[in-house]
Amino acid sequence: MSSVLTDLLRHPIVQAPMAGGVSVPQLAAAVSEAGGLGFLAAGYKTADGMYQEIKQLRGLTGRPFGVNVFVPQPDLADPAAVEVYAEQLAGEATWYKAGLGDPDSGRDDGYDAKLAVLLDDPVPAVSFHFGVPAPSVLQSLRRAGTFTLVGATTAEEALAVQEAGADAVIAQGVEAGGHQCTHRDSAENDGSGIGLLTLVAQIREAVRIPIVAAGGLMRGSQIAAVLAAGANAAQLGTAFLATPESGAHPLHKQALTDPLFVRTELTRAFSGRPARALVNRFMREHGPYAPAAYPEINHLTSPLRKAAAKADDPQGMSLFAGQGHRLARDLPAGRLVEVLAAELREAATALSTGGAGR
Repeated sequence: MSSVLTDLLRHPIVQAPMAGGVSVPQLAAAVSEAGGLGFLAAGYKTADGMYQEIKQLRGLTGRPFGVNVFVPQPDLADPAAVEVYAEQLAGEATWYKAGLGDPDSGRDDGYDAKLAVLLDDPVPAVSFHFGVPAPSVLQSLRRAGTFTLVGATTAEEALAVQEAGADAVIAQGVEAGGHQCTHRDSAENDGSGIGLLTLVAQIREAVRIPIVAAGGLMRGSQIAAVLAAGANAAQLGTAFLATPESGAHPLHKQALTDPLFVRTELTRAFSGRPARALVNRFMREHGPYAPAAYPEINHLTSPLRKAAAKADDPQGMSLFAGQGHRLARDLPAGRLVEVLAAELREAATALSTGGAGR
């Protein structure tokens, strides 16, 4: 690992920031305390809501941690397509007795206000999803002492991350749960995602900055594999979603290993942007018709997803998960970091001696 990354974590394990209430302070603190790098998710929160979670996290740990921010999206949605999708969701609104959300509720997710907070009261690390922030933003954060990471799904995107001045790139493979971090969303690219090991190798040959590998990682042996491929650390989301400290809905946690949910798929059904989730009724019925329209569709379906969760109906919830979901373990987050680190050591030793690790 680079010297700066080494200062941030003892083990090359980063807890992915999962928006929507999953990455709570208790989860991030447990991961950081165990030697990984815990992350808060600022997405879908106000700037003050983010600040309050940072304060709470600082009260739980003195170890380094990170905050993830969504980069504002260009207005590319077709209003007519959004309206047609809203009409299709009318039956869902009736079923759950919930109105549809306003698709025009806002595009920037409070981006400028969040950056102002993070510059006024700096945190150890900040990562960005959905695009590359302006070089001036990355420079300002660096001057404040913050380590910056930006997601990428191709070598070309990784080059853009390096050229903008980020300290590290998060290589997100197509196996990853939740939203793909593609810099420019286009329906023409649906189904063209790159597997993580291939992506890490491609990005390693394209950039000089450190790489954090993300996508379907659930075991220490997989972490060893991405490190061998050229990554400097690994980011895991679904593995931590199942922990007691995670803020995920109990049914979401249970669904990870429930035989009823046999696979994941990338879908635009919930947000209008490709996101990997466990296949449920909502995805099957609406995924084929959801337009490329983020955040409009996300705003539109938000009340439905909340109503489904309140009704304890996983068939209407956005059950985001990576391809490795069946390998989820019901362990405390700190203990999971320790187990992953032990598995990593075992796998690294096996690789060096020609054996096989877990």
